[in-house]
Amino acid sequence: MTNAARHRITELTQEIRDHQFKYYVLDAPTITDAAFDKLLKELQALEAKHPELLEPDSPSLGVGGGFATTFDQHDHIEKMMSLDNVFDSDELNTWFDRVEKDSPSPDYLCELKVDGLAINLLYENGQLTRALTRGNGVTGEDVTLNVKTIKGLPHTLSGKKIPSLVEVRGEVFLPVAAFNQLNEELEEAGKPLFANPRNCAAGSLRQKDPRITASRALDVVVHGVGASEGTSFDSQSDAYAQLKALGLPTSNRFKVCKSRKEVLDFIENYNVHRHDVEHEIDGVVIKVDDIAEQKKLGFTSRAPKWAIAYKYPPEEVTTKLLDIKVSVGRTGRVTPFAFMEPVKVAGSTVTNATLHNQEEIERKGVLIGDTVIIRKAGDVIPEVLGPVLDKRTGKEKAFVMPTHCPECGAELRAIAEGDVDIRCPNTRSCPAQLRERIYYIGSRAALDIDVLGYEAAVAMLQDKIITDEADIFSLTESALMKSSFFTKKDGSKGKNLEKLLEALEEAKGRPLWRTIVALSIRHVGPTAAQALATNFGSMDAIAKASVAELADIDGVGEVIAQSIVEWFEVDWHRNIIKQWTAAGVAMVNAKGEDLPQTLAGLTFVVTGGLEGFTRDSIAEAITAHGGKPSSSVSKKTDYVLVGTDPGSKLAKAQELGVTIIDEARFLELLEGK
Repeated sequence: MTNAARHRITELTQEIRDHQFKYYVLDAPTITDAAFDKLLKELQALEAKHPELLEPDSPSLGVGGGFATTFDQHDHIEKMMSLDNVFDSDELNTWFDRVEKDSPSPDYLCELKVDGLAINLLYENGQLTRALTRGNGVTGEDVTLNVKTIKGLPHTLSGKKIPSLVEVRGEVFLPVAAFNQLNEELEEAGKPLFANPRNCAAGSLRQKDPRITASRALDVVVHGVGASEGTSFDSQSDAYAQLKALGLPTSNRFKVCKSRKEVLDFIENYNVHRHDVEHEIDGVVIKVDDIAEQKKLGFTSRAPKWAIAYKYPPEEVTTKLLDIKVSVGRTGRVTPFAFMEPVKVAGSTVTNATLHNQEEIERKGVLIGDTVIIRKAGDVIPEVLGPVLDKRTGKEKAFVMPTHCPECGAELRAIAEGDVDIRCPNTRSCPAQLRERIYYIGSRAALDIDVLGYEAAVAMLQDKIITDEADIFSLTESALMKSSFFTKKDGSKGKNLEKLLEALEEAKGRPLWRTIVALSIRHVGPTAAQALATNFGSMDAIAKASVAELADIDGVGEVIAQSIVEWFEVDWHRNIIKQWTAAGVAMVNAKGEDLPQTLAGLTFVVTGGLEGFTRDSIAEAITAHGGKPSSSVSKKTDYVLVGTDPGSKLAKAQELGVTIIDEARFLELLEGK
């Protein structure tokens, strides 16, 4: 009986720990509280009956939320090898020659080299039992709890043929979009920024509290196998097919090539389209596909002879830092930026790059006059990584943050204790803040008003057509005729004038959350604005809410709540609401008035282009009908809406068996069919 009790206690301990992890760390419980209590009581009863089997770390002895990663070190069952690199076609052809000398006419598997953090996942009898970093290739750090927070990674393998043991090698990464959003949030909060997605992924995976890791949108792709029992593979591509069948996140961006030319074509294609991928890549990995041929070719002391990494040229360049200037944003934050000799990077010529704040400049050790390293990925704003120290002449000088606003002369100061940013307190009339706020109102992120761009904002302020944003929706034709921006050379009415008035009229009916975003309340972005609109229903209700009531809303929290209350305490802020309301801007959430909640409780992911919706309007349509738009596919996704040229989310949906629909079916769901 003792053996049976020991076995059952082990089962219960593991099951309870898994449920505690899902509840406390992932915030995604899969059983009811009553069902959990039943498991815990059974464990307690068995331990009371067999006290000799009570372990000191039993979940019956403490609260369930105490999860922490210790980073203990463990050996990999099979060594994790590195890859040798080549940097041009000549070096690659030399590698081809060596391979084909011992293995004539092989098929080559080409795949993207994800710029992330290498990980080794151990599955035993289908269960994820350990996740280790690469470490030195022999020994890695245990990051199992943190890896288990990655939504796309199964804790239990699926499929018909589960191996008794398999080490799965992969790469943990942070998608570029998630990285940009995280850095924007950190910058707005005055916190240090991550230098690049790879550093962010590595830092996120090495958090001692897995709940912090869970808050980051980490993802993983698997690309190899170490030790295995109860399974075998004929080729690399066969291994990927089997891993995919087990429910593991394999890439759909690989190709088995029959010739060197096909390999070079693959490399060139992704060199051109490297920024069309959701994650950063730094090259292409080429492997001999056949496993028997791999074994025949063997290994060096550090790397397989049957694989090579073709590294793309780094998208980092050097240029001269001529000066460091500052800009003033719509919320008053003063941001230093580098003014440089023009340099081409990532396909475009840049002269400016962000430096974030004084603390960041000091951390990077940048001086005016330095030769600096610039980095730019896709549409990301170029960034100064640091100086080239051996090119210093001694004439460089340190940057000193201004004490007064360069636009209005107000004395700059930190708004909150410990804030690394300094701000211009002249929020109402500082020309820079006012210009940026008006420009932001017209942006796609806010009310999406055609013509109301940067030039229009500058023209209306310079020509004194408006004094601040309160006047925007009261604009008239006669007022706009005073500016050359809205008139032709002969003084007659221009196209911009009519287009702006039409766009303003249309913007009055935008959803409440967009109007909230347009107010430029510090810390309030689209996510918080949608939560506010959904839970309070009107601008008036939000204005009257207390900090506690606001903070209680999921997606808001204490900091944002305090910022909202402080915003509404300002007289001229309330006047904006008053004038916009008088002009006919909707201040009540339309949800529930005339839109049936046909999508209530459903989560949608959209991929590809749609005929009847923009990216913003499809999200609005889903939200307005009670649904939830999401950016990533998981088992909790109800529908993946597929348009033209869909991305990797389609393959992910197919892997997970999520229902895939087209635009026509989505419209039927909107109608409740």
